[in-house]
Amino acid sequence: MGRKTKITREMILDAAYELLDESGIGAVAIKPIAAKLGCSTQPISWQFGSMTELKKELFFYAAGKMGAIMSSSMEGKEAVEAFFISGVVYISLACEHPHIFRFLCVDDPTESVGEEVLEGASIFNMQFDMEAVGLIAKEYKVPEEKLSPLVRDVVIYTHGLAAMMMYDSFRLPRETACMMMYELGERMLESVGIELPEERKKAVLENINRC
Repeated sequence: MGRKTKITREMILDAAYELLDESGIGAVAIKPIAAKLGCSTQPISWQFGSMTELKKELFFYAAGKMGAIMSSSMEGKEAVEAFFISGVVYISLACEHPHIFRFLCVDDPTESVGEEVLEGASIFNMQFDMEAVGLIAKEYKVPEEKLSPLVRDVVIYTHGLAAMMMYDSFRLPRETACMMMYELGERMLESVGIELPEERKKAVLENINRC
């Protein structure tokens, strides 16, 4: 007889992530996960104990995957360029992975997971926004208190566009949505004296054109 494959937490999360990406969080259940893995439900129950625990870990697993995509897109970029590219990637993720985007960025975790997972964090106080403000302020010598509300407003606007793009029936052409985000951000930054150099503006627009 062949040796049985050991079912690891990583394998279970991979299978759950595939189900989430394909059909949404409603499809993430113990039997479909077991079917994907070709095993009984016992290893899943043993590893996680409950579906709430599995979905909670899936939330951070999915967030890590999405965060890695965004980080790799921004790596090595100047602060403002990276900020705009992050918006392009955010909108693109909503289009390409709508079920994952909804699970992470739209749904209430107390309903989709079964308990609170963000400990009070929201789009209004995201750590990334504060980091972006600090980097842009340092590079362009603009006070953080002037930049902070502008960055916040661009992020909220981008989130709204992405949430609309998540639904096919409300979807603009992706390039149009990305340009709307860019044009608002450009106007807001210009209001505090920040203008993206032409070569960096070109790089951002090239990313938008690849949407």
